[in-house]
Amino acid sequence: MNKTLYLIFLFIFFVLLQTLILNNIHLFGHINPYIYIAYIFIFPLNQKRIAFLTISFFLGLCIDLFSNSGGIHAFATLFIAYIRLFLVRAIFKKTESDYLLFDLKLETFDKTFNYIAILTIIHQFILYSFINFSFYNFSNIIINTLLSTTFTLVLYFLGSFIFRKKLS
Repeated sequence: MNKTLYLIFLFIFFVLLQTLILNNIHLFGHINPYIYIAYIFIFPLNQKRIAFLTISFFLGLCIDLFSNSGGIHAFATLFIAYIRLFLVRAIFKKTESDYLLFDLKLETFDKTFNYIAILTIIHQFILYSFINFSFYNFSNIIINTLLSTTFTLVLYFLGSFIFRKKLS
């Protein structure tokens, strides 16, 4: 399949999965997985940065439109999209010339886990900080961030494992 069509399909898939299914999951009042950010992990590094940031913003904006959340997903998604290259350089020790051949599936599990966990924690912290928007609720921010991050990571790696085994 053409790479552009594949990325468009993934964009639509993640938006529909998040808005129709995962936004309706609220385990114990705290846990809500945000798996749509996996699109940012999967998106190729060798694409133009402005195009990637624009697509990431629209991904968050689509989630905001369906969730009626006023732009918090757009901001959190745009922020992790912006810092993604910094983390790739720091964790994977990649340079700009390595971006063309970079594939997350070919990296070691510990580096991949650290990369995805850091981006997920940052996303969730920003999201819940804007949802609560008060220092009086700081314990709720931390609890929601940790529980939702854990559930999101479990879903991401479970889905990644299932689809990797199916495609092989």
